[in-house]
Amino acid sequence: MQIAAFIILFLFYGTYFTKLFIQRKQGIRTNLLGKGKTGLVKFIEITLKIVTYIVPVVEVISICIWYDYNVYIMALYKSVWFRSLGLVLGVSGTAIFIISIITMRDSWRAGVPQNESTELVTTGIYHYSWNPAFLGFDLIYLGILFMFFNWFLFGITLLAVFMLHLQIVNVEEDYLIKTFGDEYMEYSKTVCRYFGRRICKNEI
Repeated sequence: MQIAAFIILFLFYGTYFTKLFIQRKQGIRTNLLGKGKTGLVKFIEITLKIVTYIVPVVEVISICIWYDYNVYIMALYKSVWFRSLGLVLGVSGTAIFIISIITMRDSWRAGVPQNESTELVTTGIYHYSWNPAFLGFDLIYLGILFMFFNWFLFGITLLAVFMLHLQIVNVEEDYLIKTFGDEYMEYSKTVCRYFGRRICKNEI
């Protein structure tokens, strides 16, 4: 389990930082969290940035010292099936994240851009989710939590998932509506925020 968890984290963060490096070489600023923002948007993006820096630290510590503290964890969180579910979630989240940023090509950003033109991508995995990269984050975070449960990891995971959701509903969606208008509104009527089509077309 420990080796599998480290592979998941390596693939996930390796992909993330490789994409940042490639886009930087192309003159594209990718990590835009909190930059040039004000008010609530700045607060959400800065908080999200801090939390997503803390999460991998807590995850690595949790993975490394799992066998030192698991005697204190409820039997549910030590069970093979529960940890196996975490592995499935982690692998799925990594795959979804990688596919999503490949599909976005040069339009992918961490945080909403200011005064930059991007493309509204609605094909591939975006045909089934408005926010597959965020879904990937959530699944990976939950997967590591299920594999190596402890209350510190539970707290930071819950906060991270919450902040990612705030980033979607209070920042990303407002930006998409403002930037792409009716094109985005029509797209959002047939695709769910996280996963699926049509069943949540009245969500916004």
